[in-house]
Parts: sequence; C-alpha cells; structure tokens
Amino acid sequence: MKPKHIFQALFLALAMLTAASQQPNKGIVDVKQYNEPIKIACVGNSITFGAGIEQRDSLSYPAQLQGLLGNDWDVQNYGVSGRTLMSSGDFPYIHEPQYKMALDFGPDVVLIKLGTNDTKPHNWQHSKSFKEDYKKLIASFQALASKPIVVLLKAVPAFPERWGISDNTIVHGLNPMIEELAAELDLHCIDLYTPLTGREDLFPDQVHPNAEGAGIMAQIIYGALTGKAIE
Repeated sequence: MKPKHIFQALFLALAMLTAASQQPNKGIVDVKQYNEPIKIACVGNSITFGAGIEQRDSLSYPAQLQGLLGNDWDVQNYGVSGRTLMSSGDFPYIHEPQYKMALDFGPDVVLIKLGTNDTKPHNWQHSKSFKEDYKKLIASFQALASKPIVVLLKAVPAFPERWGISDNTIVHGLNPMIEELAAELDLHCIDLYTPLTGREDLFPDQVHPNAEGAGIMAQIIYGALTGKAIE
C-alpha cells in the first residue's frame, strides 16, 4: 500500500472509531429496542440522492448502507439534488415532496445531510438563519409519533469548489455550525469530512463522491449506528 493510502486508511479507521464511540461500547441505535425493521430516513441533497453515480439505486450511500445493515433495517433515500437547508435558499428542501415522504415514513432514525448547496454565495449570504432553519427541520422530525433519533452528518469536502460550492466555506462555516447545533441539541454528529480529506480521486466532478466515496460514507455511518467495525 502506498504511503498516501496508508494515511487515508488511518483517517477512515480513526473516524469510524470516533463515530462508534459516541456512546460507550455501543452504537447510536440500540437494536434491542426494536421488534421490527429499524426505519432510517436519509434526508439530503444530490450527494444523498447519489447524483453522478451509475446504478445509484444500488450504489448511493443510503443503498450501500442498506446492504451493510441487512434485513433488520429499512433504509430509504429521500435526497433531492440541488436543495438547501435554509428556507431562504434558492431551492429549499422543505418545499419538496420528499420531505413530506420522509415525515410520513415514520422513521426510527433520521440522517440529515444538508448544507452543501447552502455554501453557494447567493445562499450563504443568509447564513445567519442556517441554525434556526436547521432547528425547525430537526423539530419537525422529533415531533413524529415514532420519536426518531436524529443524526446530523457533516458535509463531505469539495475539491476545492465548483458551482459556487466552496470547501473553504464548508470547513470554516458550514461544518462548525453543524457541530455547534449538534452540541446545543445533544444530538449525534457524524464526521464525513475527515475520512474523505485528500480523496479528490473519489470526486469526479469535485463535489459529488463516486460509488467508492459513497461506500466510505456508508461504512462510517454503519459504524456509528451499530458500534461495529466493518469486517
């Protein structure tokens, strides 16, 4: 293995251990509390949707997460390309039918990966409303009868920017806000940025991960949810 890839593997292993250790010796989800398949709603933008990935129905991160978790889990992809978290953004996620579909699903776990499109300059000028809009989105899921566990996912890198999506804004603006919000609301926050740092080879268009990149995302989320390492 080349030195570069050794360091990348160490980054991934460290991130998985960090995510899995958010609760001592167990994952975010206690599977013993569920008698039926555990329902996961994946809320997000094009990266969740799997834009640019051939056979995205089987190779997007939610699809690969389903494969890792198995039949005791039901993972649904509610990603919509180009959507923002902020209601003041150009294409707010909350205006999409997939948002209502995610609510109607009655999930046990909600994975939220929004914010990348919010870093576009014409959207980020309204960044002061980001956390408040995020709180409203979180609250809408927490109000469900299923009382889901809401998990915030940090944005993956951009290399370094495209379509106005800026890695600098992700690093210094977006991801710190997501971390702060998770701490304020006592929610789990999974770092998807660090394991993909330096992996420009997995981002053909500089913003969207390919199938291998989506697989790394799925592995990290699997480790955090279950507390188990990938065999």
